Amino acid sequence: MCYRGGTGSRHHVCLPCRASYKRRTGGTTACPRCRGPLIDAGQDLHVPRRADTAAWRALTALLQAGVRFESGCCHGPGWRPRTPREVRERLAAAAGTGLPVARALLTRDVADLAAHRHAARRVSKLSRPQR
Repeated sequence: MCYRGGTGSRHHVCLPCRASYKRRTGGTTACPRCRGPLIDAGQDLHVPRRADTAAWRALTALLQAGVRFESGCCHGPGWRPRTPREVRERLAAAAGTGLPVARALLTRDVADLAAHRHAARRVSKLSRPQR
């Protein structure tokens, strides 16, 4: 059995301010700097530096898609895209597959998304009525 200690605090992120605050669940949800909403990003978020605009753009895309940084037991949150290029590659590869955006963003290998796209095309061709 695995035990994961911790404080119970979670990262709450203000995207316009590029700021993160560790808060317990149930506290205030307004940013202390701009009074905008804070997004609960989970317990295992690695917060980029405020000056790293590319990492913040990637983080914004992930959080807006509903991806959170949670770990299962002792393995960590898993792979997440860190650059806007990685986000764009996964979104482009997932177009037409029918996969949810959050699941496409969490796919490490873009080739896996291409395989889903080809499978989706085969299914759509088979489901067409014959003339």
